[in-house]
Amino acid sequence: MDIQLQEKTERLRMILADMGGCVIGFSGGVDSTLLFAVAADVLGMRALAVTATSQTYPERELREARALAEQIGGRHLEIVSEELDIPEFRHNPRNRCYYCKKELFGKLRAIADREGLGYVLDGTNIDDAGDHRPGRTAAEELQVRSPLEEAGFTKQNIRDLSRELGLANWDKPAFACLSSRFPYGTAITAKRVGQVGRAEDLLRGLGFLTLRVRYHGDVARIELGEQEFQRAIGPLRNEIVRLVKSVGFTYVALDLQGYRTGAMNEVSS
Repeated sequence: MDIQLQEKTERLRMILADMGGCVIGFSGGVDSTLLFAVAADVLGMRALAVTATSQTYPERELREARALAEQIGGRHLEIVSEELDIPEFRHNPRNRCYYCKKELFGKLRAIADREGLGYVLDGTNIDDAGDHRPGRTAAEELQVRSPLEEAGFTKQNIRDLSRELGLANWDKPAFACLSSRFPYGTAITAKRVGQVGRAEDLLRGLGFLTLRVRYHGDVARIELGEQEFQRAIGPLRNEIVRLVKSVGFTYVALDLQGYRTGAMNEVSS
């Protein structure tokens, strides 16, 4: 471990130790997994990871979160999130994530109060600052802290330390909930979320890792990592079309720009 990462790690451990107890929003992604692992090491049973299950959170991600929690050995709780019951969320405005995070962080705050744990934490890091993240407003309103950001961790720092600690998902591609697959203003329904989720599961079954299926009515716009393009336009092309059409899409398009964070923000004002 290089000196800079070692210093950041010690800073993170000190921040967590000073808290004395915390509830962590734990999705099973790289960021929240590292935060949970360090918090469990520093605070023991005073660190509680909470995974919110919902129709926008694929079963595959939940299984991975359970396996990671078992690897870490800390306390892990699963709750149900009902963002699709929130009209403002379903209507899918530009600040959609605010309503989801407000509901989630409110539940985490209630759990923290019940358990006598002083803080609610998320996995935000310093590289997240430039992205469109309305959920940060909800975090600020509910006094959610971001220790990785406070300790100066970049995304690469997180991956490096995760690998150092032997965490199984250190190189896992970024994942966002399935609601991010819909253009702003397009209503999010359980049926549509299920359609997108099934399409992504089928494509992952073909071995694609960096992947998004964006919903545009009859059209599925597929974003892939640059290294995966040749497989998509080569021998797997017909199979991709068949599988994606099998879940209800009429047209299947490959986005030549490939996967990029915040693609749905490109057409918003």
